Amino acid sequence: MTATGVGRGEVRRTSLVSLLGSTIEWYDFFIYGTAAALVLNTAFFPSVDPFLGTLAAFSSFAVGFIARPIGGIIWGHFGDRIGRKKALVSALFLMGASTTLVGLLPSYATIGVAAPVLLFVLRILQGLAVGGQWGGAVLIATEYAPPDRKGFYGSFPQLGVPIAVILSNGIFLGLEAGLGEEAFESWGWRVPFLLSILLIGVALYAQLRLEDTPAFKQVQAEGGAKKRSPILEVLRSHPRQVLLAAGSFIAVNGGFYIYIVYALSYGTKVLGLPESTMLVGILGSSAVNLALIPLFALLSDRVGRRPVYLAGAIGTVLVAFPVFWLIDTRSTFLIFVGLLLGGIANSAMYGPQAALFAELFSAEVRYSGASLGYQIGAVLGGGLAPLIAVALYQATGTSASVSAYLLVMGLITAVCAWLLHETHRPGARSGAGSSDRAAGTTDSRS
Repeated sequence: MTATGVGRGEVRRTSLVSLLGSTIEWYDFFIYGTAAALVLNTAFFPSVDPFLGTLAAFSSFAVGFIARPIGGIIWGHFGDRIGRKKALVSALFLMGASTTLVGLLPSYATIGVAAPVLLFVLRILQGLAVGGQWGGAVLIATEYAPPDRKGFYGSFPQLGVPIAVILSNGIFLGLEAGLGEEAFESWGWRVPFLLSILLIGVALYAQLRLEDTPAFKQVQAEGGAKKRSPILEVLRSHPRQVLLAAGSFIAVNGGFYIYIVYALSYGTKVLGLPESTMLVGILGSSAVNLALIPLFALLSDRVGRRPVYLAGAIGTVLVAFPVFWLIDTRSTFLIFVGLLLGGIANSAMYGPQAALFAELFSAEVRYSGASLGYQIGAVLGGGLAPLIAVALYQATGTSASVSAYLLVMGLITAVCAWLLHETHRPGARSGAGSSDRAAGTTDSRS
């Protein structure tokens, strides 16, 4: 038994389910970004010049991010009212269905302007789903975890991100190599989307095998789930935490999508490199980050969340220019090194983030608060990052402008992370556990 009264086997099972669900959910979301960089501009926006086609494809990519806070509000409401598990399962179902339908969607050549319109609609559904999924996966992991291991177990759903990047880019790379460019652009790009139907199986398993978290059961027992709208309550009681959480996520999400989406488009369309060169760099750096995320999360269990998170934000500032200097060499190895530098800084923030955001909010509004902070930051950071990067390069003709954009995002995140209070005091087991009821009330600098 753990300190929370939950068996260790149950903790491991819920962590693995959150990892598996998160992996496939993020895979679904990321394959759209990879496809936007490689083929969606020609399949759905063929009547415009290459630059405008790329911009249109990235605009459809950004639409998913704009929908994410709405998804966070909707699923946050039900996650705080009727349970973490039910909210998570419904989000997984929606993501699996909408992504599979993208793979079945006729192209512009077949149904004309209806094709990009339907593509935008399905991308909005993806955004709504991922807006609800992250909070559910994170709370399933952290609310089952022992108080002194919330960082580590909270990193399990975070690991879904690099695994999903490896899967999505690896499948695209394999299909393009195996089918050839013509077949890949004709129909092969649809295969990764159709594989998303597996997420529905994960949702069914979670529905049948998981119970809701101890923290939510406690809220139910005390009548907290029957209070007024959780989103209104979190904005009333935790407005500072929501805003600072959003700001602290800007560089995490914005930097991540610069490294995996914009860099792919930049390398292939601006530098004229083979798609395989950029994909290998992205895959290699993601594989290293897969090991680093739980290590940084474990470190946050030892020294606290803020020191680790701040180090990552400062690292983002320091590597902003070297990342693109290395990509501009056109060397496969140096591209990998550049993306790895950015990824290390990003992992230092993403590893402890799940526990940090969960601990910022009391249990009765935690799904809403954590989701809203995360998803607002995603819109301001990741959703706009590829679009802004494309526009900056088009206006200046130099990657230095994109590096400056990365640097600014890093500074914003560093300031917000500094202003957040420390949520985990190593060794204070009861204090850590108390975050289930009254988080966000103390400041380690006061």
